[in-house]
Amino acid sequence: MKIVVCIKQVPDTTEIKLDPVKGTLIRDGVPSIMNPDDKGALEQALLFKDKFGAEVTCVTMGPPQAEAIIREAYAMGVDKGILISDRRFGGADTWATSYTISQALKNVEYDIIFAGRQAIDGDTAQVGPQIAEQLDLPQVTYVEEVEFDGSKKLTVRRNVEEGHEVLEVELPCMLTFLASAYEPRYMNVRGIMETYTKEVTVWNADSFETDPERLGLKGSPTSVKKSFTKGAKAMGTLHDDITPEEAADIIVAKLKEKFII
Repeated sequence: MKIVVCIKQVPDTTEIKLDPVKGTLIRDGVPSIMNPDDKGALEQALLFKDKFGAEVTCVTMGPPQAEAIIREAYAMGVDKGILISDRRFGGADTWATSYTISQALKNVEYDIIFAGRQAIDGDTAQVGPQIAEQLDLPQVTYVEEVEFDGSKKLTVRRNVEEGHEVLEVELPCMLTFLASAYEPRYMNVRGIMETYTKEVTVWNADSFETDPERLGLKGSPTSVKKSFTKGAKAMGTLHDDITPEEAADIIVAKLKEKFII
């Protein structure tokens, strides 16, 4: 089994700040981390490696410094790492990003592609499903558990608003994972010592076939107009020891107060 895990280097949102004038992220001095949902996907891939002897390849798209999370993945047990990096990819929205990554993945052997549900710097949850569409793969999102029959079939448990769904999907396919369902392993001492003896393959826009009009800012049909922090909410009112009828009256009164009804 060959597994590709798409990972992303993101700013640590617990340390993030915004420029009050421009409304853009201030990245200077902000530490970068591996996206949490991607760590869930990576842990599942490594569990399959432990159980079935799978070969795990990590792929990330970003600036040269994104190589650091490939090194982190190596220290956790990943076999190969690919960094997709070129100034021509800069400014890409989810559509251009998924196109670029999917074109690169056409040059990688895989049975399954794993990714996190979404990245904490954008929260769109679009890139994974778009990669699946670009590669014409069946996909299952919001995955929190997966079992492999040892042949061609996965049994997948996914989280939905009403509870859970259990689905069967055949390889090749794409799954996107929730970080909350996994406890990612730590980098081990041997892995840390060996990580810098391993090569990270770097691909630019000339390394695989692409349409230049679909790359980067030029190939992005959407753009971010403004970023801003969430405003603080006023303190709520707690109502104890009331009947359902009284609760309904309070809710209706508040809705009328705000001219919602």
